[in-house]
Amino acid sequence: MRGITLSRLWAAIALSTALCAAPTYAQDSATTAAQTDLAAQSAERAFSPGYNLGVPSSPLLTLHSDRLFSESAYGKRIAREMEGRSAVLMAENRRIEAELRAEELDLAERRDSTEPEAFRALAKAFDQKVQETRRTQETKFQEIASAREEAQRAFRRTSIPILEQLMAETGAAAILEQSSILLSAESIDITDLAIARIDAVLGDGSELNEPGVEQP
Repeated sequence: MRGITLSRLWAAIALSTALCAAPTYAQDSATTAAQTDLAAQSAERAFSPGYNLGVPSSPLLTLHSDRLFSESAYGKRIAREMEGRSAVLMAENRRIEAELRAEELDLAERRDSTEPEAFRALAKAFDQKVQETRRTQETKFQEIASAREEAQRAFRRTSIPILEQLMAETGAAAILEQSSILLSAESIDITDLAIARIDAVLGDGSELNEPGVEQP
């Protein structure tokens, strides 16, 4: 309400100034009306929240969704957590690989001194162990990948209300994925603005309790 009142006041002042500065001879009524409309439009724009806060005013906005996640505090936290889990898994894989290699060498050295039947049983047991270990480690890798994907879905869910608020402020009817657009003006790209808003509202997301997302 305050913005509307100030807009009308500013328009009135602008109109009064224009009339005072006008020549005494009669002016064309159409020109005067156009000047009045222009003053009112400038006033409305000057006091609109979107104009004052640097929010673009457009029926269509664009967004880099990958950047929105990766450059937000939320996305950076997830990246750190996933990198940490991956590093632990890689170290575990190297340790297991070294153990299996040593066991394989030991088995090879025992081949000449072991009965063929007994050696075949040992070799079969070793092969089964290797296969089971591989499946176990692959499962752990998939768990990390799934956790990353679920974290991204959780981020999208929690960021939607913030993006909707930006749409309301700009009067936009839609937000389009920038990567799917051939050409667009940079002025309607709200990625940086959206990241700032999401960081302000969600922080790094560590205090959120999203279902299905493992919390540190």
